[in-house]
Amino acid sequence: MSCPLDSSRYNEYILIMAKGIQAEIQQTKPFSTPEEEALVSLQRTADQLQGCLSDMLKPHGLSPTQYNALRILRGAGDEGRSCSEIAERMINRDPDITRLVDRLERRGLVKRSRDSRDRRVITTRITAAGLELLKGLDEPIEELNRKLLGHMGEEQLGSLIKLLESARERVPLQSHTNRGSSGKHNFNRGSPATSRQ
Repeated sequence: MSCPLDSSRYNEYILIMAKGIQAEIQQTKPFSTPEEEALVSLQRTADQLQGCLSDMLKPHGLSPTQYNALRILRGAGDEGRSCSEIAERMINRDPDITRLVDRLERRGLVKRSRDSRDRRVITTRITAAGLELLKGLDEPIEELNRKLLGHMGEEQLGSLIKLLESARERVPLQSHTNRGSSGKHNFNRGSPATSRQ
């Protein structure tokens, strides 16, 4: 008569032997391909870094997407941006940029106005209160960035930036469309720097 196998002991052994992302998510089976492991690791890392930023912004009543939008508008200056232009420059997608701007406007951080030449065009600009809020966050955010990634050093960070740029080049363009509330497809995302003013 055969004894039943204790799979829990085997799984525990696999977790001990596993390294990196496989151990972090307590996955007992190896990844099918290096691409799968890399993608899961990217998603895990992005989520953890985003969580740290969220914790930093929470006492100020901001979400990472709201903070991103404010920085875009600070970079735009007096020219301002339409909702579709904000959407194109966002680091993370937001299905309803109009509602995001509504919340910022209710707090007095942005203001909207219609174009005198075309009343259909609504431009959003950052207010003095919005600029003051960002000014107070600049140094803490910079310190957070150093705390999270400074240990890698300039050489490793440079390599990481190039690798991530290479990965994004292979992302299908369709996934970058319809990023705002305009309902139009836009394949021009602009330079990453435009969303980090």
